[in-house]
Amino acid sequence: MSHADRVHPPLQPEDTATQTVGCRRSNPDTCMKHSLRAVCAFVRADGICLAPPQLWAEQFRKVKGDAA
Repeated sequence: MSHADRVHPPLQPEDTATQTVGCRRSNPDTCMKHSLRAVCAFVRADGICLAPPQLWAEQFRKVKGDAA
């Protein structure tokens, strides 16, 4: 099991390179968008984060097998 597997839950169908189901930050309290109603998974009714970590897109592509 890789470090990423221990830190992040498996991908969900709604996960994309620009949004995630739930928070993918290792420390959500440091997110500048934490608790912003239209952006943060913790307060959005659908549980989607629209501001994932900067490196999320790369991680997403690796997990999906699309990395070059």
